Amino acid sequence: MRNTAAAAALSFLVLSAIPAQAAHAAVPAGAEARAGLALPKPTGSKPVGTTTLHLVDRSRPDPWNPEADRRELLVSLWYPAKKATGRPAPYLTAQESAAVLKGFQVDPDALTKVRTHARLNAPAAGGRRPLVVMSPGFSFPRATLTSLAEDFASRGYLVAAVEHTYESVATTFPDGRTTTCLACVKGQDHAKVATGRAKDVRFVLDELTGGGWGKKIDRSRIAMVGHSIGGYAAARTMLADGRIKAGVNLDGTYRVEEPLKRPFMLIGAPKSHTPGGTDDSWRQAWPNLTGWKRWITVKGTDHSAFVDYAVLRPQLGLPAQELDGARALEITRAHLAGFLDRHLLGKHTAVKDHPEVTVHNP
Repeated sequence: MRNTAAAAALSFLVLSAIPAQAAHAAVPAGAEARAGLALPKPTGSKPVGTTTLHLVDRSRPDPWNPEADRRELLVSLWYPAKKATGRPAPYLTAQESAAVLKGFQVDPDALTKVRTHARLNAPAAGGRRPLVVMSPGFSFPRATLTSLAEDFASRGYLVAAVEHTYESVATTFPDGRTTTCLACVKGQDHAKVATGRAKDVRFVLDELTGGGWGKKIDRSRIAMVGHSIGGYAAARTMLADGRIKAGVNLDGTYRVEEPLKRPFMLIGAPKSHTPGGTDDSWRQAWPNLTGWKRWITVKGTDHSAFVDYAVLRPQLGLPAQELDGARALEITRAHLAGFLDRHLLGKHTAVKDHPEVTVHNP
């Protein structure tokens, strides 16, 4: 989690670490319609299906809501489909879209209209698949990971993105309830959030591998990819659970306080995550990454450039990263595919040289 996200209840932080006054910048009438809000197409050869699971951990009270004696989670699954049947999956509900866009002069329903590429409840292709668990940024809905998840699934992976309830600006449950971000308070303890997310992910893994989806999961090939504090949670979960064989931190402040012997990758924005940048946590954690490791930064990116907001902000006419959003996601997808193929499949997938990418080895 970026330091600026500590007060993430302010909705403009959901889209980008931009000045508060920019959240109220005027957007030309009809800008969203002209842009045709859409995510980039997946690069793999397989059609993609998606579904949502509502999971309840009755062994654990909710860490943020004192009135809840159980932890409820929503999990989005993306998977290789037999064929592209059914309607394209919705992006956000009206309540979620309005919460994300609060304070911006755009249609509050705009994010309900985002064009995705996975088909809702399409029949899953056969065979066991490597699993990639994903954790979003603090206050970010899990939907912000869709571009990455669709791409992984099109390449043959099963993907599970966890909505950490009360840590997203809005979460709509199947019964129509929409929860808010109770955890979004000034001075929130990042370690507490990451530890709680590790518990969420371990529960989700138990449910997935022990339930109906277990027949489709290769339990020996599980990775975790997290954005922002989701990246901190990836490291924390790996230290707690040996089932996760490889992990990725997308631009998140984090701590690794004991040796992490499995593969771990860092992808970040230069201002904060070049050695000597504004976030020193990566340099401090680097010696404790004792397995295969890689640290890269991507020129022209900011904190939100590694998820869907890379393309959605400019499409909405909102301030965005310097680098073209489609290009930012192309680079992120390529490096993640190379990492996952290498460490889950033992397969060399060439990643072309991108002039925007710098490799660091402090």
